[in-house]
Amino acid sequence: MKSLKINIDDNADLGKLAELLIQIKGIKSVEIIDEANQESDLKKAVTKSKEQLKSGDYESFVNDLFETFVNKKS
Repeated sequence: MKSLKINIDDNADLGKLAELLIQIKGIKSVEIIDEANQESDLKKAVTKSKEQLKSGDYESFVNDLFETFVNKKS
């Protein structure tokens, strides 16, 4: 897989930029990464799972886990 890195101004409309890029043929997805706040997807998922387990929200935890394995990115 190849990637393209674009540096943008702080006041750029990220949503519109992502919409524009996703319309271009050959672009499968657009991911916006804030280098000032680089928290990995895995870390976010682990944090969310911990919060769900602490609050006793087992059903959401199981559903999220199931959805992760069923909807794997190829």
